[in-house]
Amino acid sequence: MLAIVAPGQGAQTPGFLAPWLELDSFAARLGWLSAVSGLDLAQYGTTSDAETIRDTAVAQPLLVAAGLVTALELFAKPSEAYGRIGVVAGHSVGEITAAAAVGVMSAESAMVLVRERGKAMAEASAVRPTSMSAVIGGDREAVLAAIDSCELTPANNNGSGQIVAAGTVEQLDQLKDALPPRTRLIPLSVAGAFHTVHMEPAVDHLRRLSAAVYTRDPRVRLLSNRDGQVVPSGREYLNRLVDQVASPVRWDLCMQTMADLGVTGLLELQPAGTLTGIAKRNLKGVELFNLNTPGQLDEARTFIANHSDGETPADLTTTPTWRLVVSPGKGSFVRAEGLDEGHRLERGQIIGSVSNLRGSVTVPAEHGGQVVEWLVEQGDPVSPGQPLLRLHPISERGSRTALDAN
Repeated sequence: MLAIVAPGQGAQTPGFLAPWLELDSFAARLGWLSAVSGLDLAQYGTTSDAETIRDTAVAQPLLVAAGLVTALELFAKPSEAYGRIGVVAGHSVGEITAAAAVGVMSAESAMVLVRERGKAMAEASAVRPTSMSAVIGGDREAVLAAIDSCELTPANNNGSGQIVAAGTVEQLDQLKDALPPRTRLIPLSVAGAFHTVHMEPAVDHLRRLSAAVYTRDPRVRLLSNRDGQVVPSGREYLNRLVDQVASPVRWDLCMQTMADLGVTGLLELQPAGTLTGIAKRNLKGVELFNLNTPGQLDEARTFIANHSDGETPADLTTTPTWRLVVSPGKGSFVRAEGLDEGHRLERGQIIGSVSNLRGSVTVPAEHGGQVVEWLVEQGDPVSPGQPLLRLHPISERGSRTALDAN
């Protein structure tokens, strides 16, 4: 099974787009996304220095555009990707890349959203000096205790050997003296304490804007930074993405879901290296590919072919005559009572729960519908994205516009 992942802020380096602009198709698409975002992305990705592209308002649109346009170069037609990719995820702002790549929102909506995200987070960061530092090594619980003792937030939990602490500059200075044995602290090239309470003003702004973004349900398994779960609803994913600006990134749980799914190959979109580096420590036996230059495209396509099963997951295809409710994660399924064939479900009604060692998660029927067929039995073990229930859509009276369709 193939996983494609998109990196977050801090992955950018000066000039990383230069070789890609030699491709006419890449240059044209980047030019369009530059027009949409109001930023000269080609300049930022080729001639700007490290300090310039460190600016949150620049870095985030640059990363999302780079990831989206690179993904388009991998496939002759975007529809070809859906049958070959098993799971998609993005780290932090990479969630916007991932969402647009699997059809949750258009590329244009993604660029407007990430432009506003970057600006709002930059404004929130300017209120007081804040930053982030990676704690490498050490005992996990001891590291978390040290972070808590300094009133910092474990903003990125990146699995074995790396937890990112975020907060004020003064709090991060205190952490230097509070670190447990066999650890080291690495300051990150970011402009603020992302994924903490310091970003709440940005969340408020994005929540208002996102209400007008038209979404579709993803056609590939799409993982959320909140808890590593498969999210089958485009609207729910967008809401989670907005809230994530001020909430910790659980990349460790995203990788656990990839392991549960049986991922055999992981390809990181440019600028690649950060997420494959983390995967090397946490996803043993998984083949990794860093896509950083256009000269690697043929090799990347071979990598994709070697790790894809060639089939679009039935639960995530476009289905005009029925819908499927899928499992958000791995565990045992417990069915809600009274939901027999023919029963009508309201939007968001709970059909049951999936329980594992991390706890229990309820499963809603996001769009509602009439029960056609149960695809699992009470107590059955289920995997992320596995179909649970087949529903017949129920027509709604009245028409809806793009602004209120979700």
